[in-house]
Amino acid sequence: MDKAVCPTCRVLRQRIAELEAQLEAALRAGKRQAGPFSKGQPKKRPKKPGRKPGPDYGTKAQRPPPEHIDETLEAPLPDVCPDCGGPVVQTEVRQQFQVEIPRQPIQRRFDVHIGCCRRCHGRVQGRHPLQTSDALGAAASQLGADVQAALVDLNKNAGLSHGKISQVLRNLFGIRLSKSGVAHVILRAGRRCHKVYQGLCQALPRSAWVVPDETGWRVGGQPAWLHGLVTPQATAYVIDPTRSGQVAEQLLGRDYAGVMIHDGWSPYDNFLHARHQQCLAHLLRRCREMLHMAGRGAGRFPRQIHDRLQAALSLRDRHAAGQISDHGLAVARGRLQQSLHGLIANYKQDAGNERLAAHLWKHQDQLWTFLKHPGLDATNWRAELAMRFGVILRKVWGGNRTWAGAFAQAALMSVWRTCWQQGRNAPDFLSQLLRDEPALLALPP
Repeated sequence: MDKAVCPTCRVLRQRIAELEAQLEAALRAGKRQAGPFSKGQPKKRPKKPGRKPGPDYGTKAQRPPPEHIDETLEAPLPDVCPDCGGPVVQTEVRQQFQVEIPRQPIQRRFDVHIGCCRRCHGRVQGRHPLQTSDALGAAASQLGADVQAALVDLNKNAGLSHGKISQVLRNLFGIRLSKSGVAHVILRAGRRCHKVYQGLCQALPRSAWVVPDETGWRVGGQPAWLHGLVTPQATAYVIDPTRSGQVAEQLLGRDYAGVMIHDGWSPYDNFLHARHQQCLAHLLRRCREMLHMAGRGAGRFPRQIHDRLQAALSLRDRHAAGQISDHGLAVARGRLQQSLHGLIANYKQDAGNERLAAHLWKHQDQLWTFLKHPGLDATNWRAELAMRFGVILRKVWGGNRTWAGAFAQAALMSVWRTCWQQGRNAPDFLSQLLRDEPALLALPP
């Protein structure tokens, strides 16, 4: 005679079976080649692709006519109708516009004048504004500034490898350049951006707020870390062998007194003079994961925390929309603080809930900074977006082969991202630097 199974054992066995199925599915997904990019099973009733009909169609975008015309070509009528062969009479003339890129590269020759000073007898060499170097002899055949800037953009922005960039130049423009040649151009561009990169790093402590983050990287096949710090006007990247918080301390200084919006990583607590804002998106995601994995009765606490954080975001939106006054915002914020304090004050039997409660207890004053200073971000989405800029490149070609390449990577990514923030064209900016023309980025005073 089989013994009756108690209800508690039945619930535990069911929960174990669910977790085993989830683990098996995760292991299978990791072994598939497209596993990391899979979005799961398709929806049973997906939305119809394309734009919505009627007033929900959206903005009807079309290419505007060019501001100036370089050449005008005629498209004459045929002598006879192509269908019946009858005579054709012209009724009107309409315009069509086309934008084309030149496939024929410009081959320049600079006749460099060399002389001697009559006073000091030193050698003097002429320089044209379009030159990027004074090298002669074996290094006299060079690439123009716009070509070099395009190579950097294809590598650091579009994510093309050195070999594919070489193919693009050869197939589209007939310019033959080896993979090592592409690498040398990028390294040289990184050295040219050194002063601009230093200026970006030195301006970080003067920013009113900063959003730091970090992600994994590879240098020479060895583990490294890509650090990024986003400010209102600029973004600075650093590639370091470790994830140490000393990178942020060296760039900002331990006495940084602005606002730091971060994901709650413990080294950021060393900035004692700064005001902190914990990323609510990370906490909300943590609560949802705990709810998904929580056993019987353990999901109540993360659900309550999730509701309080969502209420804080809703309160921010209502204040921004003018539905609540500054006084009402302060009163509602105080109630949220008291409510959260009461939730996390007591000991939790579940280990995961206790860890979350301990984290919130330690940083409870850092959850509402965005409500005390309206307009401040409640999440570190700016740093996440900046990190994505590097993560995409890491997925394409895995990192850098040398530390010299890693330095060029950090400098060029910083310049490219900062130009994007300031609405500037990064290839044009680099082209100016390569021609030794003045090129500066807006930085806090």
